[in-house]
Amino acid sequence: MQIIHRIYTFLNWLIISGILIVVALIVLRLIHNAVDMNYFSWASRNIRRLTDPLINPMRRGLMGFGVDPKYAPLVAILVAILLGWFTLQLLSSVANTLVGVLLASGAGAFVPLVGYLLYGALGIYSLLIFIRIIFSWGMVGFQNRLMKFLVIVTDPLLLPLRRIVPPLGMFDISPIVGFIIIWLFQSAIAGTLLRGQPLLFIG
Repeated sequence: MQIIHRIYTFLNWLIISGILIVVALIVLRLIHNAVDMNYFSWASRNIRRLTDPLINPMRRGLMGFGVDPKYAPLVAILVAILLGWFTLQLLSSVANTLVGVLLASGAGAFVPLVGYLLYGALGIYSLLIFIRIIFSWGMVGFQNRLMKFLVIVTDPLLLPLRRIVPPLGMFDISPIVGFIIIWLFQSAIAGTLLRGQPLLFIG
C-alpha cells in the first residue's frame, strides 16, 4: 500500500511539474514575441522548437473553426491545464482502484471489489473520451494509431448519443452528455457497491 502511495505522490508531482513547464514555455514564447526579439537567435529557435508541437495543433483547430489562430498559445495553455487535470483524475481513479481491489481482496469482499473495478474503468473511459476531443481539435486524422484506437473504444457510447442529441450549431455536445452519463454511473457505484468504502486518493 505504501508503494502505491509513493508512486501516486511521485506521478502527481510529475504531472503538475509538466503542466507548469508547458505553461512557462508558452508564456515565455508570448513574452519573446511581444518584445520582438531576434527571430533567428538561439533562444528564439529553441523556444519555437519546444512549443510548436503544442501550439501548431491548436492553431489548426482554431482555423478549422474559423477563429483567429493568434489565440492558439492561450488555447494551448488551457488545453495543457485541462489535460493535466484529467490525467490527475485518471491517476487518482487508478490508485483508488488498485488500493480498493487490494483491500477488498484481502477482506474477501466481492461487492466492493466489483465496485472498485467498475469505478476505475469508468474513470479511464472518460479520460479516453477527453483525449479524443483534444485530438479532434488538433485535427489528428483517423490514420493516427492512437486516434484510431480512441475512436474504436469511444464510438460505442458516442455514436448512439450523436443520433439522440442534436448538435448546437457546429458544436457536437454528445461527449458532454457522455461525461454526464459516466459521472452518474460512478456516483451510483459509489453510493451502492462502494457505500462506506474509502476513496483514498483525491484527484
